Amino acid sequence: MLQSDSLDTETVETDKPVIFALLAGEISGDNLGVDLIRGLKARFPAARFVGVGGPAMISEGMESWFDISRLSVNGFVDPLKRLPDLIHILREMKRKTIESGALCFIGIDFNFFNLLLEGMLKKQGVKTVHYVSPTVWAWRKGRIKSIAKKVDLMLTLYPFELDIYRENGIDAEFVGHPKAYEYDPLDGITGMPAAQEKYGVSHASHVVAILPGSRSGEVTHTGPDFLRAAIIVAEALPDAMFIIAAANEKRKQQIEQLIELEVGSQNTALKVNVVTGDAKVVMQAADLVLVNSGTATLEAMLLRKPMVMSYRLGKITYAIISRLVTTDYFALPNILSQKPLVPEYIQDAATPEVLADAMMALLKQPNNELTAAFDEIHQGLRKNSGEVAAQAIAKLIVR
Repeated sequence: MLQSDSLDTETVETDKPVIFALLAGEISGDNLGVDLIRGLKARFPAARFVGVGGPAMISEGMESWFDISRLSVNGFVDPLKRLPDLIHILREMKRKTIESGALCFIGIDFNFFNLLLEGMLKKQGVKTVHYVSPTVWAWRKGRIKSIAKKVDLMLTLYPFELDIYRENGIDAEFVGHPKAYEYDPLDGITGMPAAQEKYGVSHASHVVAILPGSRSGEVTHTGPDFLRAAIIVAEALPDAMFIIAAANEKRKQQIEQLIELEVGSQNTALKVNVVTGDAKVVMQAADLVLVNSGTATLEAMLLRKPMVMSYRLGKITYAIISRLVTTDYFALPNILSQKPLVPEYIQDAATPEVLADAMMALLKQPNNELTAAFDEIHQGLRKNSGEVAAQAIAKLIVR
């Protein structure tokens, strides 16, 4: 096991009945929030937790004022449709947070909404913490001045994010990535036999995990490329089997409809299984991962899985985003190493033929150097994030 690090400071503990207001706008934030609540409880046993959270945070005793699903948005069009409800929640969160007497507000990811709320609350004397840095290092770097006016403490998942905040006078702490602490470097190997047995692929010569994204728009734009690439690979490697990870039953139905549309017209015997549940297990079963951009690229790396990353947006959205992005890489292993460790293809470059060629190259040639690079990144990210984040927040509020 890799060893975790901790802040080189004295642990702060108190029985003070502190009220923490938190807001997680998505399930990924809920997963971060539950560990943070546990860490804060260890320091503030009498603490109360209010705001917006998902099932995990609620299970830890948080009082959620609104259902987390009301905050779920996608792309640029959806927020416009949801604007009246989002404005209502924003105003109510401000009012209820102040009336609750919360000493500290912690916005977990969900950047635009939480930063707006943090700015409103900071003006009212509430300490503000933002957990998960916006990608100011990738696009719209000018936002850093606005963030400085809204946030008392920035908690980052990646070490390279610290410099840009500290250079601009913002208190920041690298807390590590929770997934790096959760995953053992050998999980991808030791869990493989059981995972392959679970999905009935233990007899396949090659197993490919496909992760097309958790949102409807992601599956719509990226799914067809992935399926067509799988068909090409299956024609070259007839024994190959494919497992597609669906985020939920709605995504599973959407993916199955795509398969009927794409595969049904190809007269090919694509061996594919669409499953819902733990994407980690799906990747454990695989020799290779074909993955959408995002945290899944990090998870594949933590499992030591070779991967091909692709991302496609709607034409209008991409036309806007592409003019703002300044980063050289999109896959997290590449960003963290500042090297092209894994092949990545964006928008029109993500053709099925290109994806298939990259997949077959990785399937045919194991890369020990890649595994070693993945392990080095893993070690650097491995902290008990909830514990470290709670310690940094405790320092902030007892000053």
